[in-house]
Amino acid sequence: MHKIIKIILIALSVLGLILWVMLAKEAEVTVGNGAMNFMFIITFILLAISVFASLFFGLKNVFATPEGLKRTLIGVGGLLLIAIISYVAASGTDVDLVAMNKKGLEATEGTVKMIGASLNMFFILTIVAIGAMVVPGIKKMFNK
Repeated sequence: MHKIIKIILIALSVLGLILWVMLAKEAEVTVGNGAMNFMFIITFILLAISVFASLFFGLKNVFATPEGLKRTLIGVGGLLLIAIISYVAASGTDVDLVAMNKKGLEATEGTVKMIGASLNMFFILTIVAIGAMVVPGIKKMFNK
């Protein structure tokens, strides 16, 4: 199946290249251009194929071994824990809702709390990512 997907992707890529060359030869590019529309269709087809292949082979590798499934569940559980901590830490009262509604921006306390939780989650995950890069380097320096 992997070889079939590769062949299809190569064929669609070549077709996309041909359409791109055809599009570049035209002096005026319009929204209703047939070559342009066909290129977008090919782009969406390639995106769908790559997403399907990534999910299929990724899930296949996860369920191939019990250890892989365990690591995946630990990762998903950790992400859910961070999401819950982020949501609890967000207050939802950081913004003057009356002033926002006067400006035409419909905002509720729940919306502000979700935005705050998203920002908290981003900051926590950024700190975790930086730690994951820095800690092994520091350990390596002291082990030498």
